[in-house]
Amino acid sequence: MNPSDLAAKKRDGQVLSRSELSPFLSGYANGSVADEEMIPFLRAVHTNGMADEEIIIFTELMIDSGEKLDFSHLNSFPADKHSTGGVGDKVSLVLAPILATLGLAVPMIAGRSLGHTGGTLDKLESIPGFQTQLSLNAFRHQVETVGACIIGQSKEICPVDKRMYALRDVTGTIDSIPLICGSIMSKKIAEGIRGLVLDIKVGNGAFMKSLQNAQELGSMMIKIGNHFGVKTEIVYSSMNQPLGVFAGNWCEVKESVECLRGNGPEDTMQVIMETGAVLLLQSQVVSTKEEAIDYISKSIQSGTAYEKWIEMVTAQSGDSSVFDSLEKQNTPECTSEILAESSGFISEMDTLRIGNAGIPLGMGRANKNDQVDPTSGMEFLAKIGDEVQEGEPLIRLFNSNRNGMNNAKPLLNGTVVISEDEPKLHQLILGKS
Repeated sequence: MNPSDLAAKKRDGQVLSRSELSPFLSGYANGSVADEEMIPFLRAVHTNGMADEEIIIFTELMIDSGEKLDFSHLNSFPADKHSTGGVGDKVSLVLAPILATLGLAVPMIAGRSLGHTGGTLDKLESIPGFQTQLSLNAFRHQVETVGACIIGQSKEICPVDKRMYALRDVTGTIDSIPLICGSIMSKKIAEGIRGLVLDIKVGNGAFMKSLQNAQELGSMMIKIGNHFGVKTEIVYSSMNQPLGVFAGNWCEVKESVECLRGNGPEDTMQVIMETGAVLLLQSQVVSTKEEAIDYISKSIQSGTAYEKWIEMVTAQSGDSSVFDSLEKQNTPECTSEILAESSGFISEMDTLRIGNAGIPLGMGRANKNDQVDPTSGMEFLAKIGDEVQEGEPLIRLFNSNRNGMNNAKPLLNGTVVISEDEPKLHQLILGKS
């Protein structure tokens, strides 16, 4: 069956078999099926979805398109954490070294910016010299010796997804549950992990706008994980405002370092504690959530988490000396501010529009080959519930491209809503499954 016939079947809502999906995905992996032939299929899946058994076959074929890692020989518990993406979400950078100090092995395959959301790899690559493209042998060796390694998807791991991931960003098919499930779970299962926690973002700045949709996604993720023998649990967290104080690339690395030094923003630390506790309980390093939070806190307070971060950065050829003087690295040439148009309380933030404004600023990509600006970012000087005065700065923007700054700033107009009445407390953690 040719690709156009396959896309037509999906447009008609039909369930595709393994015998139909296998040659199609194999052809995409080896280049005999072109991007132009994949796009109608992605759009048909985005419109009509997939049956559960179809998603599992789809995921398995993506796993089988490349190599799989095996860490069963380690005494430590191999596990990973993944976020569905948000503005200011730097939790992975902080959590990986913490978990490595507590007896877990963390083989983390991360991505670049996707739509309005930031990319872990872009953040890490703002560290001078840091290498995210390692061979599988080097990746395996670092996990075995350091305890944590964060890399980009290599050509050996899920090559079908590697091509599809970039294509989804530019075809409006990012928020498809089958495509999200296949992309995330294929990479995670190929890592050779035994435990996984997924931070599924919910709200105006997330791909999942409602908790109900997020739970539908979470249920499918758990089903896939269990099918492949990976204990999978979900934390649902709000993306109705950015996470932390900063969003960008180098500025998020700086904030991650502050978290590891014990000075992290309260909301970021809350997500770190929630997701980290899940994995520590899965690994049986601890027996209660309270004990897990205590372990994480002590790892930070003792300095061992920061030391592990330095070890991880150094192992991936990064220049760790930049952390001695954070303000001297990736210094932006341009700054500007968004000011409060009235006095009152911040009641809403349009996180999607804030994230989209980051694209011309240099934080993300409009096209898959665009370059990001490591000096670009935003500082959120006030968030939901804070009282502000007219003319007070709400968001500080910075980058090294004046045209980008001029294009980004108007996009932020109206993204922060100020009301006379104090709003209800913003709920960050929305549930678990």
